[in-house]
Amino acid sequence: MPEEKVPRDRRWVPVIILFFIFTIYVYEDYLQNRVLGLNGFYNALSSDWATTVIFLLLIGSLYYLVYLALSYKGEKKSRLYGLMPLAERLPVVAKPKRHVTFKEKLFWTGLILVIYFVMTNIYIYGLNKSNMIDVFSSFRAIMAGAQGSIVDLGIGPIVTASIIMQLFVGAKIINLDLSDEEDKATYQGVQKLLVIIMIFVEAIPQVFGYLNPDPGFITMLDNAWPNHGTFLADTFIVLQLFFGSYILFIMDELVSKWGIGSGVSLFIAAGVSQQIITGTINWIPSTPTQPISVMNPPSGAIPRTYYLLTHYSASDLYNGRIEQVLFGTNGLVALMGTILVFLIVAWTESTKIELPLAHERVRGARGRYPIKLMYASNIPVILTSALMANITMWSLIFWTNPSLARVPLLGHNSWFGVYPSPSQAQALGIQPNTPIGGLAWYLNNINGISEWLLPIMEPQSYQLYFFHHSMLQFIIKILAYVFFMIGMSILFAKFWIETTNMNAESVAKQILQSGMQIPGFRREPKVIQSILEKYIPPITIFSGAAVGALAAFAGLIGTVGNATGTGLLLTVGIVIQFYEAMGREQLMEMHPIIRQFFEG
Repeated sequence: MPEEKVPRDRRWVPVIILFFIFTIYVYEDYLQNRVLGLNGFYNALSSDWATTVIFLLLIGSLYYLVYLALSYKGEKKSRLYGLMPLAERLPVVAKPKRHVTFKEKLFWTGLILVIYFVMTNIYIYGLNKSNMIDVFSSFRAIMAGAQGSIVDLGIGPIVTASIIMQLFVGAKIINLDLSDEEDKATYQGVQKLLVIIMIFVEAIPQVFGYLNPDPGFITMLDNAWPNHGTFLADTFIVLQLFFGSYILFIMDELVSKWGIGSGVSLFIAAGVSQQIITGTINWIPSTPTQPISVMNPPSGAIPRTYYLLTHYSASDLYNGRIEQVLFGTNGLVALMGTILVFLIVAWTESTKIELPLAHERVRGARGRYPIKLMYASNIPVILTSALMANITMWSLIFWTNPSLARVPLLGHNSWFGVYPSPSQAQALGIQPNTPIGGLAWYLNNINGISEWLLPIMEPQSYQLYFFHHSMLQFIIKILAYVFFMIGMSILFAKFWIETTNMNAESVAKQILQSGMQIPGFRREPKVIQSILEKYIPPITIFSGAAVGALAAFAGLIGTVGNATGTGLLLTVGIVIQFYEAMGREQLMEMHPIIRQFFEG
């Protein structure tokens, strides 16, 4: 819809301008310790005008979006329709107007996978690789990115935008009916805008202390534009992050429309599979610059276990070295846990309830509608893990960034997240981006028995894992991690089913549109819906709880390759679903009636 045809209430213009001026006041007076006024603002522009202009452009763009939404006064209930003139101008992958063959879908999926691996090996130009801090280190396996590359943010902005939209729609803050085609198109268009916003929201803070530009690169830019080398270098890094993340978003859309499955799932499976393979069979030692020894064994689980067992004597193993073999990084327990999780997920993915169906016109044509035990798939865990990753990232930024540390409630506040100083991190043997207190510590990933069970059993030997917390606080942390994974997975499972037309009402319509019906019942939407409501809502809650519990269980056991339990769970489920999707595609190639059912 063109902007000139959108009915708007222009009285919102002065209100937005007043809020914009107030934001400048906060920025100049509070965060930058300057005094608002013509003199103060003029001094800001003259001393660091480039940063101020960028700030004004970003805030101005945000307030422009707010104005577009609030000023809408059309017939539609949701004000998000006011954003559609802008959303419709965004690049979009066109839907195929014909049936895409299985070979074509396989080609596009494979091509996107190759491009993804290429992008993970394209490092940000002008980056100081020796002074990087990975704010997503605990969640790197599921963020589908590579530290220091142009896809450093991974799928974070995409999933975060999805979380926000699902929570707002589910809580009825956004008044959209996703069963209505026009409302659904608005939902998807606004989500694309939100992805762009989240790319900048996650990219800009990273260049302030976490993805630092190289001094030589800054000097080169200073020669071209004196006194602005740092600003130009930071801007260039942000633009590269935006380019990589947005290309990843377009690739996800391309896979969804022209390929098989979901691009987000494909990227997660690709990254985690690489970590699992290298974590299982890699012969390179943990510290490549030093020779292989019992203190620097091979990093892969199988060669590591073999090397240690053949180089330790029986007395060494009896006197405590067996603990290194079993519970160390990529130890034997992690390998066995990986295999166990694989078998459990494979079994749960194959468990389902099948409702009998019969065609209304073709006598003898029967089928079954499968309702899987994992009905909500692995999407709830992806969203839950992304939420935890955002908590970790923002708590680190608000704790360490000099300007944001002064923000009320969030800035340098121990309840949100506490992080060690460089000297504390070195003494504790951890990275500076590892939380040691606050909400971020309670919700931080657990990867292996050595991080929770052994400290509980031998608190004196594993005192460092407590980070100066009591035994009760440590146990509460473990329980908080488990229950958060389960609770949020249930919540996101319910939202996901509603937003993807997998609820009882939508499935009933799909069955009727395909010409099928449940034998012995009237062919009416309400009748079929009432039957489906006996199965779909309970299984949705159960599948959300089960997938969250599986992810937490896998994390408690531990995995090889630092893939994390969540990453392993997602990868196994994604691979199985991808195999099933390939089977459906081949089946639809042979039977057009079945194709009509799935496409409906």
